[in-house]
Amino acid sequence: MKIQVLGPLSAEVNGDSIVPTARKPRQILTLLALYPGRVMPVPTLMEEIWGTEPPQSALTTLQTYILQLRRRLGTAMGPAAPGGPAGAKDVLATRHGGYLLRIPPQAVDVHAYESLVASGHDRHEHGDDAGAAASLRAALALWQGPALVDVRLGPVLEIEVMRLEESRLATVERRIDADLRLGRHTELIAELTDLTARHPQHEGLHAQAMVALYRSGRQARALDVYRRLRGRLVEDLGVEPSPQLQRLHQAMLAVDPALDVPAGPRRGTTFDLYAV
Repeated sequence: MKIQVLGPLSAEVNGDSIVPTARKPRQILTLLALYPGRVMPVPTLMEEIWGTEPPQSALTTLQTYILQLRRRLGTAMGPAAPGGPAGAKDVLATRHGGYLLRIPPQAVDVHAYESLVASGHDRHEHGDDAGAAASLRAALALWQGPALVDVRLGPVLEIEVMRLEESRLATVERRIDADLRLGRHTELIAELTDLTARHPQHEGLHAQAMVALYRSGRQARALDVYRRLRGRLVEDLGVEPSPQLQRLHQAMLAVDPALDVPAGPRRGTTFDLYAV
């Protein structure tokens, strides 16, 4: 089985899709797929589908949805040969208090993504910037669009999607930091211009854009990035930029030589270059 949630929902067995067209069974399949090998409690599944006010028939209806998913799974699996794959009931299994998908975590793209992200972080901490950038880039390449873009989100999945999208943005930021350390500042300008436009109050991305522009000999534009961000923060939120971003700005005004060193103190991301 191969399942993708980093974009439109996809689940295939032997090349055949097992994704149901009905909205609620799709939610159940998605929630089970996010935690392969782990029992998903019935109350959690009910909360995802019906919120805090499930109908009296909720348990029976949930069981019907599980049967529908098993039927699609069994059809895709085909007749079980002696010694061959287990039946659909063994893959989408019932356990006390809930259900689980008995599949390897790596069969779901989000777990492959998280494994690559962990590898990237580990390489970053050990000074392997090229390896970190490669691992994080491979992790981000698994995304095919916004997470679960074609699945209705109940209260449980909504939290999961928020977590995934936050992780994605943090991974982008960490990958850019590795690329900056490798001296790829000029190559990053177009990407960072797009990212700062889509995240107009994200200080970390703006700090990276400032550094990339500064190292590319475009000091005036780097300072303009700061000016525009400060204007938005003051006008929209009534706050000044963070102290570390202000220090980065002052360093650029003073032409601080430390800004020209791609491999500065290893303190996380470029945003933290002037953190105390």
